[in-house]
Parts: sequence; structure tokens; C-alpha cells
Amino acid sequence: MIWSEIICTAIGGFAGYLYYKKIGCPSGACPITSNRYLSILYGAALGYMIGASF
Repeated sequence: MIWSEIICTAIGGFAGYLYYKKIGCPSGACPITSNRYLSILYGAALGYMIGASF
């Protein structure tokens, strides 16, 4: 059970980084996607919530 949460958190963090890198917000006006650390944390949090629901 704990492994699914860890794996989904890691995948979510990686997906957050990819979102920042590929789509992102070049103008800097977007509070989450303009900062890579916030994007990774947001993705990891979403990944954790998905992993905890299984």
C-alpha cells in the first residue's frame, strides 16, 4: 500500500517538472507553473492523492 503512494508521488513530481519544462508559463505570471519547485510540489501532491486513493 505504501509503495503505491511513493511511486505515484514520484511520478506526479516528475510530471509536474515535465509540465513546467514543456508547457510552463514563460511570462512568469502563473504562480504555480512559473516556478519549477512549486510545479514539482504540486504534481507530487496530486500524485500522492491519486496513490492514496488506491
